[in-house]
Formats: sequence, structure tokens, C-alpha cells
Amino acid sequence: MTGTVTGPVAGAAQQGGPGAGASRPLVVAHRGNSAVAPQNTLAAFEAAWRAGAHSIEIDIQPTADGEVVVIHDDTVDATTDGQGVVAEMTLDALRALDAGSWFASAYAGQRVPTFAEVLELMVRRPGIDLLLELKGAFTVEQVRPVTDAIRAAGLADRVIGQSFWPESVRALASADPDLRRGLLIFQVPEDGGVDEVVRVAGELGVMTVNPYVPLLVEHPDLVARLHAAGLQVQVWTLNEPEHWAAAAALGVDAVITDRPDRLAGWLAARAS
Repeated sequence: MTGTVTGPVAGAAQQGGPGAGASRPLVVAHRGNSAVAPQNTLAAFEAAWRAGAHSIEIDIQPTADGEVVVIHDDTVDATTDGQGVVAEMTLDALRALDAGSWFASAYAGQRVPTFAEVLELMVRRPGIDLLLELKGAFTVEQVRPVTDAIRAAGLADRVIGQSFWPESVRALASADPDLRRGLLIFQVPEDGGVDEVVRVAGELGVMTVNPYVPLLVEHPDLVARLHAAGLQVQVWTLNEPEHWAAAAALGVDAVITDRPDRLAGWLAARAS
């Protein structure tokens, strides 16, 4: 996850309210249960469901032939046995790669999933939601097959679409105005500060703003200010108990983590 807050004109945030996780934030599995299985693979998503995560965070990108695949980096180099730029590769070329052996030999043969496969998994695995990141600038034409597939699978109430790129969030709104949306932020702009974040979130009509964890230290009022604007807060990426405790104390609605199994257990222990 990388990016910044940019974008014009103000408005009011839509959908959803803050504070759902004020004392016990929801668990969001970052690229699946990526500490125990190769990130952004069906094995990692299955492991997240079995770990009791409330939601799975994934990254999608278009292929050269217009298909949609689940992978984080712009290239396949780090998480497969191949090399190349995702956007320059066909689906068949991507599917021929091994996306598991780099992590552990037990995962040899894992493939770069298609978005359709993820939706099929969601249908088979009720009780878990999807936090869907659009990597880069998507057009409405690129987004519409994604939102149509979500609707066709009957999963619209279990999906939040998000991006660092305001144009991608706008494309989501144009393709499916009723689908919940989020804005990822890597920094708070120097001009306007938190007010600017709230303004952009309002213009985009998002229901959640999802900050990089250092922003909670740099701007101690960030969570409270976003909640006051009617926005949820899902913070990324926290993997240690002391960080979970600090985020929970601030009242974040969800914690995005590479260790959903441990976070779920830690939260359960605190509640007992």
C-alpha cells in the first residue's frame, strides 16, 4: 500500500458510521493470512477465514488482455517464479507462474488468483468480508466488470472498494454508486492537514478512511476527527500486541494485519 491524499472539492461522507470497533476493532487479514501462507493467494484467503478474520484485504490489477487478477506489486518478480510487469502480461502467462514456492515448498503450485476465484471463495465462506484495493488509476470501464461481478455473486453487502487514487474511487462510484467505498492514505497533506483529508473523503463519498499507522502518531486527533465526520477508520498494517493495544485505545474500527490469527486471539483474550 502506497499513495497520498489528493483530489478536489468538498462534500459530506456517505454510508456507515464510526465506532464499530471502538473497544474491539475488527480483524482485517492483510493480503490474506500472509504470515502463514503466500500473500494474495487462495491459500492465504482460506487461512484468513479459518483464523476468524472479519475481512480479507486484497489487491487487484488488470492484465494486458483485460482480465482482473489479485496481486500487490506492479511486477510478478517478488511473489512468483517469473518476471515481468503485471499490466503487460496476459492472464494465461500469469496463471502459468508458481505463486507459492517463494514462501514455502508446501505452497508450490499456488497461482495468482483471478478476481472471479476470490468471489467464488467468498460465496463458499460466509461470515467474512472483502476489503478490495484497486491498485493504480482505474477507469470506469475497468471498474465496471469488477462491480458487476460483485453484484452477480450477491456479495455487494460484503465488499468495500478502496484505493489511494481518488480517480479509482470516483470510478467505483460511477460504476456502482451503492457499493461502499474507502480512501487509503499514506500521508496527511501539508496544505489543509486533517481538514483536507475529511474534505476529500466527503467529495469522494467514502464511508471509511484507512491510514498508514504512523499517521496516528503524527496526528493524535486523526481518528477522533474522522469519526466526528461520520467516517470509519481501518488502520494498516499492525502486527504487534502493543500496536494493537494503542490502536484499540484510539477507537479504530478495524486493524489490518499480517497476523489475523494472533490478533483474533489477542482480542478474544482481552474480552474474556
